[in-house]
Amino acid sequence: MKLAVVGGGSTYTPELIDGFARLRDSLPIEELVLVDPAADRLELVGGLARRIFAKQGHPGRIITTSDVDAGVADADAVLLQLRVGGQAARQQDETWPLECGCVGQETTGAGGLAKALRTVPVVLDIAERVRRTNPNAWIIDFTNPVGIVTRALLQAGHKAVGLCNVAIGFQRKFAKLLDVAPGEVHLDHVGLNHLTWETGVRLGGPGGQDILPGLLAEHGDAVAADLRMPREIVDRLGVVPSYYLRYFYQHDAVVEELRTKPSRAAEVAQMERELLEMYGDPTLDEKPELLAKRGGAFYSEAAVDLAASLLGNGGSPYQVVNTVNNGTLPFLPDDAVIEVQATVDGKGAKPLAVPKLDPLYAGLIANVTGYEDLALQAALHGGRERVFKALLAHPLVGQYAYAEQLTDRLIAHNREHLAWA
Repeated sequence: MKLAVVGGGSTYTPELIDGFARLRDSLPIEELVLVDPAADRLELVGGLARRIFAKQGHPGRIITTSDVDAGVADADAVLLQLRVGGQAARQQDETWPLECGCVGQETTGAGGLAKALRTVPVVLDIAERVRRTNPNAWIIDFTNPVGIVTRALLQAGHKAVGLCNVAIGFQRKFAKLLDVAPGEVHLDHVGLNHLTWETGVRLGGPGGQDILPGLLAEHGDAVAADLRMPREIVDRLGVVPSYYLRYFYQHDAVVEELRTKPSRAAEVAQMERELLEMYGDPTLDEKPELLAKRGGAFYSEAAVDLAASLLGNGGSPYQVVNTVNNGTLPFLPDDAVIEVQATVDGKGAKPLAVPKLDPLYAGLIANVTGYEDLALQAALHGGRERVFKALLAHPLVGQYAYAEQLTDRLIAHNREHLAWA
């Protein structure tokens, strides 16, 4: 089995490598290719990756290359984890929206749109290269904004599934609170990428008893603290929102918070410098503890599970993925991409049935889906007017004057990445 990781020079990659090594029975990799244009980073990450495999006795071969075509050729699956513009672009995404009084964040709001505009054309180019070299390969997208990127891939006819670590993070945390094995916890997880709610927590599978009310009664303080939201919000909702919902439920408070502290991008950039220095140590043969603070917790387990299912090597019977709606949420277009529990096999992902959603959640999902449609049109076809309309549609912007100002700032800060600009 051959896997390729595009964006293999990311500081995330040792987390993925560790999962491949530990879970090799689920995913027997013979050749792993790390693809990245940044040759200096790639060699540091590749060297550590080989040492991790060697320490854990993994027989697979790890290859590094900057040649996308060579890297993805004959791959059974290609994982995408790239960041167009690097941390410098992320720093901009998190700062210029604040100048207009809007949340600055890399995956939602105006910053998220900027990331989508930079990313979608690059991902589609890579996907076309995959299709030319191996049309049967699966593409697993971890590149944000996952929902928009996955929708772009699926609409272009690629074999693609989107992946996020939010759900597996909740599963692991709830399992720890309940003192049960993670595999025993099944989430009623519904929404869009980075716009989801856990409407139920069941033991043993989809038909198990919903223990969410008791979980919140006993552990509500811990859950709320992890979300960085007041417990009152969680108690009144009676469900567990993704921590990204704080940008919607507490927008103005978050804007003030972001204005008074260093950006997350600055924090991550500093971590990356430290991590890359560690990766260059020829005696390091395991992922360092600092990597846990970088983000992407449990990504490796989720990625291995998904790849194993898509490639016919087992995998969990139910997994949270980003895939095409096809009537699962009847108030959305069939071609919308949603994030829900699904069964996954060699044919792809098939969402489980979702009970009728409360309008409190369905309304916001429909609103953001409309924005995502406009964002994808802007990413595919460009143009200031398309950017403006996408921003006007986003509930974190939503005002004419804000949309006008943000459009100008977005284009000014991203001109080098936007061919049409």
